[in-house]
Amino acid sequence: MIQLTLGEIATIVGGELAGGASADTPVTGTVEFDSRKITPGGLFLALPGAQVDGHEFAATAVGNGAVAVLAAREVDAPSVLVPPVGRSDSNADIYAHDPDGHGAAVIEALSRLARHVVDTSVSDHSLAVVALTGSAGKTSTKDFIATVLSMAGDTVAPPGSFNNEVGLPYTALRCTEGTRYLVSEMSARGIGHIAHLARITPPRIGAVLNVGSAHLGEFGSRANIAQAKGELIEALPAAAEGGVAVLNADDPFVANMAPRTRARVVTFSTATPPAKGADYWATDLILDDVARASFTLHTRNGSWPVALQVFGEHQVSNALAAAAVTIEAGVDESTVVSGLSSHAAASAHRMDVRTRADGVTIINDAYNANPDSMRAGIAALAYTASARHDSQSWAVLGQMGELGDEATEEHRALGAELAKYHIERLITVGDNPNCRALGEEAAALGVTTSAVPDTDSAVELLRHQVRKGDVVLVKASNADQLWRVAEDLHAKFDGEPRRNVEGI
Repeated sequence: MIQLTLGEIATIVGGELAGGASADTPVTGTVEFDSRKITPGGLFLALPGAQVDGHEFAATAVGNGAVAVLAAREVDAPSVLVPPVGRSDSNADIYAHDPDGHGAAVIEALSRLARHVVDTSVSDHSLAVVALTGSAGKTSTKDFIATVLSMAGDTVAPPGSFNNEVGLPYTALRCTEGTRYLVSEMSARGIGHIAHLARITPPRIGAVLNVGSAHLGEFGSRANIAQAKGELIEALPAAAEGGVAVLNADDPFVANMAPRTRARVVTFSTATPPAKGADYWATDLILDDVARASFTLHTRNGSWPVALQVFGEHQVSNALAAAAVTIEAGVDESTVVSGLSSHAAASAHRMDVRTRADGVTIINDAYNANPDSMRAGIAALAYTASARHDSQSWAVLGQMGELGDEATEEHRALGAELAKYHIERLITVGDNPNCRALGEEAAALGVTTSAVPDTDSAVELLRHQVRKGDVVLVKASNADQLWRVAEDLHAKFDGEPRRNVEGI
């Protein structure tokens, strides 16, 4: 964080010092909501959770080196005591266990502090803020952008999917006097959420990747999702002030957002042929035997070959969006191409593809799932398996969350998708209507299907039936924790004698 004292922080958030906190004490460490991650000189955020309340860990955090606690009630430690704001009516998870509004108060203070850090950094240190949103691909694209921008200057980007009311300001507070770029990933569970996030870290460049059916149960329609995602480009400054909106020309919902912004609009396209008038487009797409894409990147200034190290044809659109954002941020094309081509998966459990010593390839994409990302994962599985002789394709799938009334039909459609791509084996993990609908449809269309209750059962089945050279996709919404299947398949193979390799 930029240099601030406790007195300055209290003024910024509208709070007061308590518990013996001194106004002159500087915060020299990081701001953390996990007391175990506090570093000397840090500031601890006392947030309530499902199991514990951060206020109860105030003394522990100070013992671990925090100079103070950002708190909504008195604690036995030096603190910045923030004013109450009442309970939030947001449907965000962070407010689900906040009956007294203490979490809402700390989050409001966190947001104010982050906005001050961003404003100061933009004004005094020429910080450039770029932001992105979309129904699918946000985190992968964010990681691409961060890789490229870090080659041009000190860059702060969220770890994993820190893209909500806590994760976004938490990330912004990583900015220091030397930070040149801040990457803000923005998610939404309702209308107005992205507008709120954009007020915390006002972007100069904003990208909308796509409008899919993720969170359809909360929004009700894709039109409502488009309304929410477009709040990002509505928040951009005018073209004369350097604002740039980066839009996916291949998605009609996104392309139609252009009139909603005062910023200069640029578009990208991976379609064949490219969308008319696209400013960034891709041609000559080729996939290698593990579905890593090579393509030619075109801009108004020329064309360059790109060879991605991440997996799946859908990554071309993510890379193209990242190219558009970073070039518009002032990075030269040769650096952009170098960054895209050298980038490796940075966020855990997202298209993490590894091949065991026996030739079994495991695609761990289990961090999250929606219909669009599921289809992309199945396509990558099919392509990878088709490039191998006498190998089987395995889809180990859990349910997709937050689809509302459409959930059962979306899972049934996924069963049809497996048959369309000639996936040979399906394991559904979990006993629920969604997994049953998925399994029933796949089985009816000829996919050999097994249903298991949990991840341990899935691992046990795979260990006995997966053969040398097979390809396994593991994917579900994060709450199902199917990433344990991928990790156990690696760990148990590596930790046991390699007898009977064909049968492991």
